Amino acid sequence: MTPTILKLGGSVITEKDRAETLDGAALDAVADAIADAFERDDADELVLVHGGGSFGHHHASEAGVTTTEGTDDATDAVAIHGAMKTLNQFVLSRLHDRGVPALPIHPLSAGARDADGALDLPLNQAATMLGEGFVPVLHGDVIATAGEGVTVLSGDEIVTAAAESLSAERVGLCSTVPGVLDTEDEVIPEITAYEDAADALGGSDAGEDVTGGMAAKVRELLALGAPASVFGADDIGAFLAGEGPGTTIRGGD
Repeated sequence: MTPTILKLGGSVITEKDRAETLDGAALDAVADAIADAFERDDADELVLVHGGGSFGHHHASEAGVTTTEGTDDATDAVAIHGAMKTLNQFVLSRLHDRGVPALPIHPLSAGARDADGALDLPLNQAATMLGEGFVPVLHGDVIATAGEGVTVLSGDEIVTAAAESLSAERVGLCSTVPGVLDTEDEVIPEITAYEDAADALGGSDAGEDVTGGMAAKVRELLALGAPASVFGADDIGAFLAGEGPGTTIRGGD
């Protein structure tokens, strides 16, 4: 099994500067591209991950919860998790409308962090789903963390964990930009070390992002040890067809 992992940025499918606001037209276009690839047999063994956008990030920011700072308030944890489940259901519904056999995996119920922040996210259920012809759909979430209550688990970190656990050969991050941009807003074709793009990388430019923006994405992908792509929504079809649109990120491969 050599699955492909595609992560949909939260800013791609939501209006990130407005709390809990879906970008319905954008999500429809994304679902169309995935369904078209599925029809062409370009999406066999596909794993989807989506970010929080204006759903999870809004609640996490209000509660002061980040990837390192947690909360032991169950009400706050449920608010963040519930918002992410709502967004996840929107994604599933759009895919089901187009015949894509998507099933959810909610990280809060699947994994944990230890006191050092190391993530344990077993994904045998995802492997079994793939073997049965389903498309697992994971999402950014809160996750139980020793000594912190719950912390934020970003979609980018899930991508890394899933790629390693499932031995994925292809990883793609769909963003609101056509790739990682340099200081002149031009796409950087390839990044092999963080220093290649350090001057241009910063946080998210829309709403509250508690997961580190593009800088965190690049760091996570460099840690993969395998090539990955960062690209815009218009290139989902190209990526699923085997192309390498946008920026190619190669860490320790």
